Amino acid sequence: MNETFDLQKHIEKGVEAIVADTLKATLKNPKEAAFMAKFALASQKASKRRLKLEEKGLHVPGFLIASITSSCNLHCAGCYSRHTDATVDAPPVEQLSKEEWEKIFTEADELGVSFIMLAGGEPLMRKDVIESAAGYSNIIFPIFTNGTFINEKMFQLMDQHRNLVPVLSIEGGKKITDERRGVGIYNLLMKNMDRFKERGLIFGASITVTTENIKEVTSPEFLNTLFDKGCKLVIYVEFVPVTEEAQYLAPGEEERAYMEQAIASLRETYPETVLLSFPGDELAMGGCMAAGREFFHINSHGGAEPCPFSPSSDINIKDTSLRAAIASPFFQSLKDEGLLNESHVGGCVLFTQRAKVEQLLQ
Repeated sequence: MNETFDLQKHIEKGVEAIVADTLKATLKNPKEAAFMAKFALASQKASKRRLKLEEKGLHVPGFLIASITSSCNLHCAGCYSRHTDATVDAPPVEQLSKEEWEKIFTEADELGVSFIMLAGGEPLMRKDVIESAAGYSNIIFPIFTNGTFINEKMFQLMDQHRNLVPVLSIEGGKKITDERRGVGIYNLLMKNMDRFKERGLIFGASITVTTENIKEVTSPEFLNTLFDKGCKLVIYVEFVPVTEEAQYLAPGEEERAYMEQAIASLRETYPETVLLSFPGDELAMGGCMAAGREFFHINSHGGAEPCPFSPSSDINIKDTSLRAAIASPFFQSLKDEGLLNESHVGGCVLFTQRAKVEQLLQ
């Protein structure tokens, strides 16, 4: 295990590599080169802002995860969000408005947050919030999407606002992707990737790692398929078994050791690509990064939660500020009690220790 691994520095280094790569192709892709160079400077200023707040006693994470809707058009096998009822088929009720999300984005910018990951449900079903996010050029918004709502207007929006970075959910090759997400999804993702490449748009891929696909998704063959299409970011997330029947899909110690070696090797082989692994990168940083340690989650109703896999909250953004949510007593108790450092099976310690989490919340 690399105990000196620093996620923030790794991402900043990756951004610098992307900047260098796009500058080489300035004549082909001047928009991306200009934006990435500008964002690199904004990211440095944001880091200094967070450092000043740290000196005053407020630790501001560089990342937020925002689930901007509870709606989704797919029913992926083993979806944690549907299991916890964070995603439902019923019409959304009392979700944050566009204006309320804008308030969050504005305060995040002022506090020095550099990345806000937009999730759901399916985030592209909230086009109004996506359009609002586009106006915050100091923040990069990775959009975790199933890809089914990427149409010509969305391509144009992402072309005009390079801080919107689609991260397409994929499970590996055609067979395993369509088995989990639905027939035809893999071909749609490949088509979207081709369109992104044609426009010179940076995009990423999000992969749920299971015992069934771990070898495939870390193979050069699969990754070269992504990279040949222009993918610049790959996020590996361990499968969280939300039912007893799905326990066998959760990576164990042997698979985790394999992933650690594979990721280290891939980072050397593909230095121009940002490769992230959860909880692998968290373990290298000394434990779970949720509950405001390096990020926290805002659900579609405004509740500030430790992470998407741990839907418990003692504070709502509707009633207070983002700064107050960061200083949540519940978050602090999770850190003080050492729960973030406990060992676990599956991608989230707080999900597996949810009984203890609820006790602390009470």
